[in-house]
Amino acid sequence: MTENDKKYNIEKQVIHILKNTYDPEIPVNVYDLGLIYEIEVDKEFNVKIIMTLTAPNCPMVDELIGGIYESILGIQDVKAVDINLTFDPPWTTDMMSDEAKLELGYL
Repeated sequence: MTENDKKYNIEKQVIHILKNTYDPEIPVNVYDLGLIYEIEVDKEFNVKIIMTLTAPNCPMVDELIGGIYESILGIQDVKAVDINLTFDPPWTTDMMSDEAKLELGYL
Protein backbone atom coordinates (compact mmCIF):
# COMPACT_ATOMS: atom_id res chain seq x y z
CA MET A 1 0.00 0.00 0.00
CA THR A 2 1.40 3.40 -0.97
CA GLU A 3 1.69 6.36 1.37
CA ASN A 4 -1.21 8.08 -0.41
CA ASP A 5 -3.34 4.94 -0.10
CA LYS A 6 -2.62 4.80 3.64
CA LYS A 7 -3.45 8.49 4.08
CA TYR A 8 -6.71 8.05 2.15
CA ASN A 9 -7.60 4.95 4.18
CA ILE A 10 -6.91 6.76 7.47
CA GLU A 11 -9.02 9.72 6.36
CA LYS A 12 -11.91 7.39 5.48
CA GLN A 13 -11.65 5.77 8.92
CA VAL A 14 -11.58 9.19 10.62
CA ILE A 15 -14.74 10.20 8.76
CA HIS A 16 -16.37 6.91 9.77
CA ILE A 17 -15.55 7.64 13.42
CA LEU A 18 -16.90 11.20 13.14
CA LYS A 19 -20.09 9.93 11.50
CA ASN A 20 -20.54 7.65 14.51
CA THR A 21 -19.87 10.35 17.11
CA TYR A 22 -23.02 12.16 18.14
CA ASP A 23 -23.40 15.59 19.63
CA PRO A 24 -24.60 14.97 23.21
CA GLU A 25 -27.46 17.45 22.85
CA ILE A 26 -28.50 16.86 19.22
CA PRO A 27 -29.27 13.39 17.79
CA VAL A 28 -27.02 13.91 14.74
CA ASN A 29 -23.38 12.99 14.25
CA VAL A 30 -20.69 15.69 14.40
CA TYR A 31 -19.70 15.21 10.75
CA ASP A 32 -23.20 15.73 9.32
CA LEU A 33 -23.83 18.58 11.75
CA GLY A 34 -21.03 20.42 9.96
CA LEU A 35 -18.84 20.68 13.04
CA ILE A 36 -15.76 19.40 11.22
CA TYR A 37 -13.98 22.15 9.31
CA GLU A 38 -10.82 20.29 8.32
CA ILE A 39 -9.27 16.81 8.43
CA GLU A 40 -5.61 16.50 7.54
CA VAL A 41 -3.44 13.39 7.51
CA ASP A 42 0.25 14.17 7.03
CA LYS A 43 3.00 11.96 5.61
CA GLU A 44 3.86 10.62 9.08
CA PHE A 45 0.18 9.65 9.54
CA ASN A 46 -0.55 12.27 12.16
CA VAL A 47 -4.17 13.41 12.10
CA LYS A 48 -5.16 17.03 12.57
CA ILE A 49 -8.80 18.05 12.93
CA ILE A 50 -10.18 21.56 13.11
CA MET A 51 -13.71 21.59 14.40
CA THR A 52 -16.28 23.71 16.14
CA LEU A 53 -19.25 23.23 18.42
CA THR A 54 -22.87 24.23 18.04
CA ALA A 55 -22.35 26.57 21.01
CA PRO A 56 -19.11 27.81 22.61
CA ASN A 57 -20.31 26.92 26.10
CA CYS A 58 -21.06 23.24 25.40
CA PRO A 59 -20.82 21.46 28.77
CA MET A 60 -19.86 18.15 27.13
CA VAL A 61 -16.87 19.43 25.15
CA ASP A 62 -14.24 17.47 27.08
CA GLU A 63 -16.09 14.16 26.73
CA LEU A 64 -16.84 14.79 23.04
CA ILE A 65 -13.26 15.74 22.12
CA GLY A 66 -11.79 13.00 24.32
CA GLY A 67 -13.91 10.33 22.67
CA ILE A 68 -12.97 11.48 19.17
CA TYR A 69 -9.29 11.67 20.14
CA GLU A 70 -9.17 8.16 21.61
CA SER A 71 -11.08 6.62 18.70
CA ILE A 72 -8.84 8.18 16.06
CA LEU A 73 -5.67 7.31 17.98
CA GLY A 74 -6.85 3.68 17.82
CA ILE A 75 -6.66 3.63 14.01
CA GLN A 76 -3.78 1.50 12.76
CA ASP A 77 -0.76 3.58 11.62
CA VAL A 78 -2.00 6.82 13.23
CA LYS A 79 0.92 8.26 15.20
CA ALA A 80 -0.70 11.31 16.83
CA VAL A 81 -3.99 13.20 16.92
CA ASP A 82 -4.38 16.97 17.23
CA ILE A 83 -7.90 18.37 17.61
CA ASN A 84 -8.27 22.13 17.56
CA LEU A 85 -11.50 23.94 18.40
CA THR A 86 -12.37 27.14 16.60
CA PHE A 87 -15.41 29.37 16.60
CA ASP A 88 -14.41 31.26 13.47
CA PRO A 89 -16.52 30.99 11.47
CA PRO A 90 -19.28 30.34 13.98
CA TRP A 91 -21.41 27.28 13.34
CA THR A 92 -24.82 27.77 11.74
CA THR A 93 -27.51 25.35 10.62
CA ASP A 94 -26.45 26.06 7.02
CA MET A 95 -23.34 23.93 7.67
CA MET A 96 -25.39 20.76 8.22
CA SER A 97 -25.65 18.07 5.57
CA ASP A 98 -29.03 17.59 3.91
CA GLU A 99 -29.40 14.35 5.91
CA ALA A 100 -28.93 16.23 9.18
CA LYS A 101 -31.35 18.97 8.11
CA LEU A 102 -33.94 16.35 7.24
CA GLU A 103 -33.40 14.52 10.55
CA LEU A 104 -33.89 17.75 12.51
CA GLY A 105 -36.83 19.01 10.44
CA TYR A 106 -35.05 21.81 8.56
CA LEU A 107 -36.06 20.32 5.17
